Amino acid sequence: MKNQSLQDQIALVTGASSGIGAAVAVALAKAGAKVGVNYARSSRGAEAVVSEITASGGKAIAIQADVSQEEQVIRMFEQLDQTYGTLDILVNNAGLQQDASMMDMTLEQWNKVISVNLTGQFLCSREAAKAFIRRGIVPERSCSAGKIICMSSVHEVIPWAGHCNYAASKGGVMLLMKSMAQELAPHKIRVNSIGPGAIKTPINQSAWETPAAEAELLKLIPYNRVGEPMDIGKVAVWLASDESEYVQGTTLFVDGGMTLYPGFATGG
Repeated sequence: MKNQSLQDQIALVTGASSGIGAAVAVALAKAGAKVGVNYARSSRGAEAVVSEITASGGKAIAIQADVSQEEQVIRMFEQLDQTYGTLDILVNNAGLQQDASMMDMTLEQWNKVISVNLTGQFLCSREAAKAFIRRGIVPERSCSAGKIICMSSVHEVIPWAGHCNYAASKGGVMLLMKSMAQELAPHKIRVNSIGPGAIKTPINQSAWETPAAEAELLKLIPYNRVGEPMDIGKVAVWLASDESEYVQGTTLFVDGGMTLYPGFATGG
């Protein structure tokens, strides 16, 4: 493990049993953090991530919690504290899609996506902020009292027909993140977001798994490749490290240029 910029820090990554969350957990561990690998239902994926981390000499535990449920979130933070001690880094990654046209979308579909993608980030951030403030700054670990990284999306700024609940949740994450950053900055707690574009994960596999599908997707990506989960993991390590100390309340888009609206490259 070459990069140890997060040595002795404790991190929690929600929704870390696969995809972006798994890559972030592995990347944080490679940087020296002890990692809580959260999962909502099946432990199999989370345990595989833990095994990957420990096989490389890192430390990690799997922790079950549905982030939309307050009592489960509180219990998750207690379990992590009992195992590793107080928290330094929270990555709010847990999220899901339940797609439908606006006219066909059920209230259940709307509420489920908002409760996990947005309310879950609020609940976890609230508990993390309490832990950060109780402990304060530990200079030998970090110059910040704590770091919160919200996993947003390019769809915090790009409308997405057929995905109103998802886009609304990510737009909400953007202003939740900024409002928390404003409120928590005096406590030396840093809050930022990562806005992934098209990343090769199970949630969007149909968009890139065949050459034809990938070619169509690449029309939206000026950099001309689909992202990999570790593209996000590397950015999460930087945002969690002291190298980004003066970065507060911003979304860092990791999207190969998708937010450049490539349809306008030739004049629209």
